[in-house]
Amino acid sequence: MRILHVNKFLYRRGGAEAYMEDLADLQVAEGHTVAFFGMQHPSNTHLEYARHFPSHIEMEPPPTSLEGRIRGAARMVYSTSASKGMDAVMAAFKPDVVHLHNIYHQLSPSVLRPVARRHVPAVMTLHDYKLACPTYQFLDHGRICEACLGGRFHNAVLRRCKDGSLAASAAAAGELFIHTATRAYAPVRIFVCPSRFMADKMAEAKVFPERLRHVPHFIDSAAVEVKTTPGGAVLVAGRLSAEKGIDVAIRAIGLLDGATLDIAGTGPEEAGLRALAESAAPGRVRFHGLLPKEGVHRLMLSAAVVAVPSRWYENQPMVVLEAMARGLPVVGSALGGLPELIEPGATGALVPANDPAALSAALAPFVADPAHGMSMRDRARAHIVSEFSPERHLERIDSAYREAGAPMMAGAAA
Repeated sequence: MRILHVNKFLYRRGGAEAYMEDLADLQVAEGHTVAFFGMQHPSNTHLEYARHFPSHIEMEPPPTSLEGRIRGAARMVYSTSASKGMDAVMAAFKPDVVHLHNIYHQLSPSVLRPVARRHVPAVMTLHDYKLACPTYQFLDHGRICEACLGGRFHNAVLRRCKDGSLAASAAAAGELFIHTATRAYAPVRIFVCPSRFMADKMAEAKVFPERLRHVPHFIDSAAVEVKTTPGGAVLVAGRLSAEKGIDVAIRAIGLLDGATLDIAGTGPEEAGLRALAESAAPGRVRFHGLLPKEGVHRLMLSAAVVAVPSRWYENQPMVVLEAMARGLPVVGSALGGLPELIEPGATGALVPANDPAALSAALAPFVADPAHGMSMRDRARAHIVSEFSPERHLERIDSAYREAGAPMMAGAAA
């Protein structure tokens, strides 16, 4: 089968890109032929059809010039260059199915016009809540908010949810209103939701509820080094942005005598988090910056526990699967898809979001007695092996492709 993956960035920038890359590798190993469409970017690693990609534009942070902001806002709604480029790639590659990922803003659903015109089945993995919330995250200045649920997108403008900016909030709300009103995403036949929570929330938001399918992510646990010795530190890995709650983890460590925190990642909140660490837990927080996958995995093998103190509705973060595959327990916020992954007392613990004291209390047993975490190792790993294997994931994705109308050829390339 010929599969065209579509994502605005075509390099390992974040979780969506890492998932797309890993899935494509699995599909190639199964004998399928895979190609990619995205935006021009100097870091792109898939360049076969680069001449057809729309030009590079950054939206985070937004363009500073008036001309740039106008161009960015127009492209969010509809991109002629993305539509033409997509049509050219489809004509050249002739896909049996198109698998979309994060296409918002830089590509926009304009890439779906040629997909519909050519009658090619389309499947889209939802990596966030953009089709239900203008700012992706169901957050209003750091607090859970569902005011826009069900199409009430004007609330994002009233609350200035996008960076506290009236203009940015209006642009985000206007974009989603137009795409919802025009049913711009209607050519997508199946929407893949990695967590049950996401599937339920998108159904509640009336985002094509009959087309939503729960398909968990995957990890190749056979290729993962399993933890063999107890660790001492608490580990947080991910983007250093407000919704991830890294500040909550730092404050929690400050309440635990002698505890240390390793932070892997970078992001817009880094400077503030460093300052907080110096005041709340001086000398006990280590910032490792952006590490390659192998570096994060080494930190996991030396940690006692992974903390995921998010204050937003996490979907299905790969850091949880990667930690548990190594036999490492996870303490996370009781929000979004995290309760589907963490079994309290068996593979970790769940705590209220935005509560450093509760997080500190949950982390304390792992820090005080490294054997406590080791006692959860086998159960954590067994859960991942049984539910999140590459083989099961491919079966589920193939089922989604088949339901969307793609021709299935028993793993052989067309």
